[in-house]
Amino acid sequence: MSVATRVIPCLDVDAGRVVKGVRFQNLRDAGDPVELAKAYDRQGADELTFLDVTASSGNRETTYDVVRRTAEQVFIPLTVGGGVRTVEDVDRLLRAGADKVGVNTAAIARPELIAEIAARFGSQVLVLSADVRRRRDESGSATGGFEVTTHGGRTGTGVDAVEWCTRTAGLGAGEILLNSMDADGTKDGFDLELIREVRREVQIPIIASGGAGAVEHFAPAVHAGADAVLAASVFHFGELTIGQVKDALRADGIPVR
Repeated sequence: MSVATRVIPCLDVDAGRVVKGVRFQNLRDAGDPVELAKAYDRQGADELTFLDVTASSGNRETTYDVVRRTAEQVFIPLTVGGGVRTVEDVDRLLRAGADKVGVNTAAIARPELIAEIAARFGSQVLVLSADVRRRRDESGSATGGFEVTTHGGRTGTGVDAVEWCTRTAGLGAGEILLNSMDADGTKDGFDLELIREVRREVQIPIIASGGAGAVEHFAPAVHAGADAVLAASVFHFGELTIGQVKDALRADGIPVR
């Protein structure tokens, strides 16, 4: 029996408001996170992802109050990321109402954090959030391959993205939120090459993120290997509904809930 593909709205939050930009730049207000979460719950979203997009770059904690208020209003799984640095941060988020917790920057600095979280809470609560961009030379031309970035895509690491995803799966990550920084906010479609390359090497679920702009963009991401599809601005600004995306996936023969 095929596992249903999940459709996940992403709430990028800055200072208690949902924001959306292009490649994490030029952020514009998209509304109140609690109200948007309630609307997506009614629309039939399978999960919600909540990312505090400046928590790591601003060196501050995730806004637990917004997490708590959101969790009180929705009854679907909530993944929270941004500024997660320790096992204690994960514990606090789970107590605030998160079902899963995403880690990125802190895990690159200290990969052992992934094993520590998985050992204490189980892999099912741990999402590796990988902000990935294509390798480029000084002129900006792509040179082949992908690297992981940190701090909301602002800082390159030189770490090969496919190798990193493979390593973290081995350390205990339960799934990978694979965000293409090149495609993020462009609405030009998901980075299918990136999805395929990571899918070839890892067995855990992949959430495709970055680039959704039309209903036609979602099915190719699933065919490339994604187990779930995530989008933000097209949902926040009313360009697409969860139902429209699920209808398009069904029409392509992809099982959804």
